[in-house]
Amino acid sequence: MNKKEEAPIKNVRIIGIFAHVDAGKTTTTEAILYFTGRIHRQGDVDEGNTQMDFLQQERERGITIMSAATACHWKGHRINIIDTPGHIDFTAEVVRSIRVIDGAVIVLCGVGGVEPQTEAVWLHANNEHLPRLIFVNKLDRIGADFQRVLAEAQARLTPKAIAVELPIGVESDFRGVVDLLTGQALFWEAGQDDPTPGPVPVEMAQEVARAREHLFDSIAETDETLLLRHLEGEEIALETWQAALRQAVIQGDLVPVLCGVSRNRVGIQPLLDAIVAYLPAPVDMRPVLGHHPADEEQLLERPDSFTAPFCALAFKIVSDPHVGHLTWVRVFSGQVNAGEEILNPRTGAQERVGRIYRMHADRREQVEWMAASDVVALVGMKDAVTGDTLCDPAHPILLERFKFPEPVIAVALAPQSTKDREKLQQAVLRLSEEDPTLIPRTDPETGELTLSGMGELHLDVTIDRLRTEFGLIPQVSAPQVSYRETVRKAVELTSTYKKQSGGHGHFAEITLRIEPLPDAEAEEAVNGVLFRSEAPPAELPRDFWRPTELGLRRALEQGVIAGFPVQRVKVTLTGGRYHEVDSAAMDFEICGGMAARQLVRAANPALLEPIMRIDLNTPEDFMGSVVADIGRRRGVMSAMRARGQLRNVEGEIPLAETHGYATELRSMTQGRGTFTLEFKRYEIVPDNIAEDVIKARKAAGKIPER
Repeated sequence: MNKKEEAPIKNVRIIGIFAHVDAGKTTTTEAILYFTGRIHRQGDVDEGNTQMDFLQQERERGITIMSAATACHWKGHRINIIDTPGHIDFTAEVVRSIRVIDGAVIVLCGVGGVEPQTEAVWLHANNEHLPRLIFVNKLDRIGADFQRVLAEAQARLTPKAIAVELPIGVESDFRGVVDLLTGQALFWEAGQDDPTPGPVPVEMAQEVARAREHLFDSIAETDETLLLRHLEGEEIALETWQAALRQAVIQGDLVPVLCGVSRNRVGIQPLLDAIVAYLPAPVDMRPVLGHHPADEEQLLERPDSFTAPFCALAFKIVSDPHVGHLTWVRVFSGQVNAGEEILNPRTGAQERVGRIYRMHADRREQVEWMAASDVVALVGMKDAVTGDTLCDPAHPILLERFKFPEPVIAVALAPQSTKDREKLQQAVLRLSEEDPTLIPRTDPETGELTLSGMGELHLDVTIDRLRTEFGLIPQVSAPQVSYRETVRKAVELTSTYKKQSGGHGHFAEITLRIEPLPDAEAEEAVNGVLFRSEAPPAELPRDFWRPTELGLRRALEQGVIAGFPVQRVKVTLTGGRYHEVDSAAMDFEICGGMAARQLVRAANPALLEPIMRIDLNTPEDFMGSVVADIGRRRGVMSAMRARGQLRNVEGEIPLAETHGYATELRSMTQGRGTFTLEFKRYEIVPDNIAEDVIKARKAAGKIPER
């Protein structure tokens, strides 16, 4: 069967739905699935029966943890939807989803407005030049204010946000919307799914007239021909305005703002119409770019076409209890049947496509082929990991890999019994394959297993999954901050490794300079360390440069003063000596490690700690005590604003000072305060606190004697 007969690419929309936690993103997705006939009863997050939140932990906590994919149909169009988490701890799910979609719906709370995760998602979407719509939800809530949220979106997200709808009524009186393009009002009666068209309420006539004029002016400014016709007073057809708005959205010139109440299914049909009308089809997007695996300079592109060579991106790995290893892919070009072989250019190996599934959350529908514009899951990809390109073996291409944020907090895991040790390690490895921001490490000296993640909630959910999915109840240490080490001054010294043991001896001598890494060169660093060689080859042959670097990097990764990786440093090999008989590569590797430790100790070392952006909401009555408490925790406030009936505080705080903060904030605010943390940067720890950290590390045996 030719794929074209089933769904022309111009009638496909591949979208992501994004929001800050509790803005109503999953409820909006449920309402969309209800109206498109994909489900017959809209699920409720509070009742734990939503389609897209299928993990036990998601239903228990009422939050989205893993992105989920589904497909539905609306007015002759297929809409592939990826529903993503709203909590900052699960940013990896957002990062990889943005790479494989063509358009986004950003859901804002009508009370909370623009919140931290919304801004983070917006920046990721900017990097991918992603066309967007904004849907302002929960307008029936006390404190909801569409115009305030619109102004926030224009100030904090983009000045290109433009209202294409206005709400009729506010808070409990909210009952419908005005479509500004048509000038028609839509009213939803209680208990009815479909709106009743009607005239604009008299009291809104002037507001609607101003908003319509502003909308038409804004659309016309994106198209010179249309602008000229508009200025001349010509009567322009609705279809022309819609076509121009679509082009403006695809080009990133405008971001339409719609509104409604997802829980009551108000405003969802107009949102679906807008998705189809204004967000791009795959053919409207630029061809995906990559390069030849053997030559980074040879740029290649793959247009969204069934006839182009096959190219897909693996964006998610899932261990399914029924079918095993599932690799979720977005197909950018070409077609492949089940049973055919495709190339993974990262490994250079060809793998056979076993089975192909179209996914609806955790349910599967097996199909015989996949083609351009599909989002499917594959069985049979043994070696594929998140970010891998899969392509036609005869036409290899390598797409850009994902860049994930670095974990900032860790726990130590110990099995309940010795026989569970191997099972625990395998379970943690499987979960880390699914989530690239979970980093497991096993200490080579103590055998201790540690797991690093993006936050306490991230690690808490992971440990819960070990219990529910693998039947393991590990002993868990208190969360430990992932510090780093660095240096504060430049030092140059010479290190010699010399050993005579009968026969050939061992000899290596190197001169190294270490210094703080300049910001201008930070991009070139690997794992926070920039290594350069200026050693004259006649003095120290090139064959010994690489072993020196390997030894140095290994030592810096293990840490020097507290057992944390050394970062933000530049190390230059300036010279050295060797012996024609006694010198070998291993000697310089050992010498490089010795020199690294000597350099760091001599260069006024310091600990670096993760600094988090904190965004906090509290009732006004508790504002003073909350702000004072942040100050006691070495935090700094940068902005305060009203957010509905709450007061919003933004600032920065060391991660080390936030352990258990959720409980303390609830206690201070009678359960009404909420906050989110997002990693911003590393900063030097005050010396008195650093001394305490180092003492604790020594007492725990985390700093091996050298």
